[in-house]
Parts: sequence; C-alpha cells; structure tokens
Amino acid sequence: MRMIEASINKNDSLAKWLIGIFSFVVFVVVVLLGKFKLSIELGFNVHIFATLNAFLNACTACLLVGALVSVKVSKNYFLHKRLMITCLILSVLFLVSYIAHHLLAAETKFGDANHDGILSDDEKLQVGNLRYAYYTILYTHILLASIILPFILFTAYRGLTGEYTKHKKLARITWPLWFYVAVTGPVVYLMISPYYH
Repeated sequence: MRMIEASINKNDSLAKWLIGIFSFVVFVVVVLLGKFKLSIELGFNVHIFATLNAFLNACTACLLVGALVSVKVSKNYFLHKRLMITCLILSVLFLVSYIAHHLLAAETKFGDANHDGILSDDEKLQVGNLRYAYYTILYTHILLASIILPFILFTAYRGLTGEYTKHKKLARITWPLWFYVAVTGPVVYLMISPYYH
C-alpha cells in the first residue's frame, strides 16, 4: 500500500506557534492543579475519573502498539493514521478527566491505609520498599508526561502534512516515550487506588 496523501497544508510557522502555546497552556494548567481544589459534592465517587484515566491510558497503549504494527508490519498507512488520531482523541479525553480528578479529589498518599492524610511510620513499614518502586514509576511518568505533548503534536503534524521522513524520525523518539507514559499511568493507578478515600 502506498503512502497516503497529506491531510493538512504545511505551515511550520503557524504549527510551531499553535503547538507551543497549547503545550505551554496545558503544562501551566497541570502545574496549577496542585494549588486549587473544588469542594463540590457530586453524589458519586470522584475517583471514577482516576479509573477512567487508567482505562484511557491502557487503551492508548494498546492502540499505540496496533499503530506501530500496522505501519511496520502491514504497511497499512491508513489504519496507522486512524489509530494514531484515535490516540490523540483519547489523550484529549484523558486531559479533561485528569483535570476533573485533580480539582475534585483530595490528595492521596501512597501507603496511607487509614486515609487520614498522614503517612505514619507504621504505614511506611507496611508498604516497605514498594514505596520506592511506586515513586520511581510515578516521577518518571510525570516527568515524561510533562514533556511529551509537543513531541506528540509535532509528530502528528509531520504525518498529517505528508512529511513522512521527518514524521518517522520524530516518531522514533515520541512513540516509546508516549508508550511508557500510557503504560505507567495504569500501573500508578493500580498502586495508589487502594489508598483512595
């Protein structure tokens, strides 16, 4: 199957501005989330948003693998494009759900079995070295999630403008980083969710 035609017109200057502004705004919003909490009683457990986040991340990871196989093995560029656009849509849904969860949920500490917001020495002892594994996964997840957005958007832009050599070069960096973020999201959720209250 031959390469598909460009979906959008090339305009690097506009793309750089739009991607830069969007990435900066998302970064600032996520950073500021730690400073704001809404005290609203919604009538349901707000951690449903964390469950949704894990589900969306898991779906994204599966679709990323499917997209890689479709382009590398099957050379099905149309399917690759559709899967990657679906990943982008899921990422937007994730962002909305992530913001909702962080605005509405109280801070949860790993190991806080009695849900009092304080991690006692006894609670630390109970989780042991698992805390180090959790924080290693969490911090690498957060770090990569905070820098991956412009890579994703530029990679998508190069693909949509039909610049496949540049797209492929960027995708070699973007895909593994995005996949790591998508996989570690559900792992972090599975580790922290027993301590939600």
